[in-house]
Amino acid sequence: MPSSSNWKKINENLEQPEDKAEMNRPMRLDPLIPDNVELRVLSAIRKIIRAVDLYSRELKSKSRVTTPQLICLMAIVKSGPMTATTISREVFLSPSTIVGILDRLEQKGLVSRERSERDRRIVTVTATSSGFDLVAQSPSPLQESLKTRLQILPTEEQERIAESLEHVVALMEAHDIDGAPILEIGSIVNKLPVEDKEPN
Repeated sequence: MPSSSNWKKINENLEQPEDKAEMNRPMRLDPLIPDNVELRVLSAIRKIIRAVDLYSRELKSKSRVTTPQLICLMAIVKSGPMTATTISREVFLSPSTIVGILDRLEQKGLVSRERSERDRRIVTVTATSSGFDLVAQSPSPLQESLKTRLQILPTEEQERIAESLEHVVALMEAHDIDGAPILEIGSIVNKLPVEDKEPN
């Protein structure tokens, strides 16, 4: 019969896992992301960014405004006089970005700003006749091929695509990143260190 000291050793062995390395192994989240999925996601994002940049260049050459400027101008033309805060909500850009965009649109004679007679703190933005003409002549700020194909899809599928892209933004924790710079030609590339300014 085992002595009391031997019983103690037996009980200790029963309480411990057979493989102590298993106990100390770091936990991992399952399922793991396959390498090919990571590369597919990265490749898709890079292609979207590149397509947006190319179309932004084409849009500026045709309309003499950047994509964010055209988006704001279209919102003003569609909804009439608006405050900068309202425009910010309409086009999903930060208020500080909107102020800069409105400055440039006003310099180009495409919008005018007026203070309310009732409340001098309120400033409304109105499109000028030149602004209306520019919007009428400009292509969509959304790439034409993408817009055409989206219009063919059922509304529910259009919503799913938008929600999927918004989900990617959430996964990247990029909610607070301003979307305007990627639409401004060269604004990101010009801020990169020289070694990062590669076309691919």
